[in-house]
Amino acid sequence: MQASVKLPHIGRLTKDFARYCAGQSSALTSGYEGEIIKKRLVELVSFCIMPNHFHLIVKELGEGGTATYMQRTLTAYAKYYNTKYDKSGHVFQGPYRAVHIEDDRQLLYLSTYIHRNCREISRWFNKEDKYPWSSYQDIIRENRWGKLLLPDILLGEFKNKKKYDEFVKTSKAKIFEEELQYLEKL
Repeated sequence: MQASVKLPHIGRLTKDFARYCAGQSSALTSGYEGEIIKKRLVELVSFCIMPNHFHLIVKELGEGGTATYMQRTLTAYAKYYNTKYDKSGHVFQGPYRAVHIEDDRQLLYLSTYIHRNCREISRWFNKEDKYPWSSYQDIIRENRWGKLLLPDILLGEFKNKKKYDEFVKTSKAKIFEEELQYLEKL
């Protein structure tokens, strides 16, 4: 059985990450990256965190790794949230859903679906590459997460990062009905 990784001072780490997003260095990757990597149960390939849900693509490293990872992640976040807001109980509605990716075509569709997910938020529509709570910008530009995010599975399907960016921008994943009607008229 693997021990969980404890992140003391989560509030400070969150502030450090916010500063990192603004171009400053982060304590998250400097102090804890090696410990997290040694004990990880999955490799994080891509993600998008939305106001009321999140999406991940992970590569399981061992039997039951995804289930254990999700249980630990959801429990840790619930504890953080409930402590911060003086609440109790579940934070998320219902259990997580996992889908086994069968082939490269499904992998690429899911990655574009995830990376275009923030289009649902009007201020981020057509600005997916700037949404700070997504791995999209890390895949098409510099990876803010170092070895904590491993998008090589996705990028290996493309000649370069620019080709992946073009693929996501031209994908029909997460296209709204109005956009689809417009495209059909062209």
